[in-house]
Amino acid sequence: MYKLIAIDIDGTLMNDRKEITKEVNDAIQAAKAKGVKVVICTGRPIAGVRSIIEELKLNDEDDFVVTFNGALVQNTYSKDVESQITLNYNDLKEIHDLSLKLNSPLHFFDTENLYTPNRKISTYTIHEAHINKIPLNYLPIDEVPKDMLISKVMYIDEPERLNATIANIPEFFWDKYTFVKSTPFFLEILDPRVSKGNAIKQLAEKLSIKQEEVICIGDGENDLSMIEYAGCGVAMANAVSVVKEVAQFQTLSNNENGVAYAIEKLVLGT
Repeated sequence: MYKLIAIDIDGTLMNDRKEITKEVNDAIQAAKAKGVKVVICTGRPIAGVRSIIEELKLNDEDDFVVTFNGALVQNTYSKDVESQITLNYNDLKEIHDLSLKLNSPLHFFDTENLYTPNRKISTYTIHEAHINKIPLNYLPIDEVPKDMLISKVMYIDEPERLNATIANIPEFFWDKYTFVKSTPFFLEILDPRVSKGNAIKQLAEKLSIKQEEVICIGDGENDLSMIEYAGCGVAMANAVSVVKEVAQFQTLSNNENGVAYAIEKLVLGT
């Protein structure tokens, strides 16, 4: 019997209109009623998931959420931080210096805010702030507080330009940080210990849930680590090929209530 379901948001939980359908919500509530722990696991900041947590009623005393691709795990009832793994100022400075060499804009987060060091603010930064309903601040790198806890940094650009940036990142950078391409225009850079898979593994162990009792559902490259960890990794029909290749189960697309279908087949037996 599965005891924990970890679900990505964009391209998975939500359809392309950024809606959680009644079918998906009903399936999640039915899984909860069976005693299954449902955990949102997303690259979004915590501010970008609070309304979703409330909508899905995932805020009981022993409920958790994974944000920033695993950098922050938080109790949704008490707001207590279970784990937080961040970058520091020196990391940000190094990543920013490389962005200048590669001519790639970036933005970065602390826990509650989005920052850009670019006077000409990227449309992708504006998009990020809007989607997550998070404050956007202009902050030059040399004015960043040295003690700021930086959840993640993102290289942002048109897909073709971002691909060129990725191709020119030095090899030692790949060893020093975790990189996840969450969309064709976002490359996320995190502490090397951070991944969705590591966060779900640690959370399952805290809850005394075995690996084989875990379902993880996702569509993007940043979901790969949790799909690989899960007892049953579930790929959306709209998932990238690398996710489909490692998943044990493929469900319908995010526009076809794919999360509901997976829960019905794997958990509810309908």
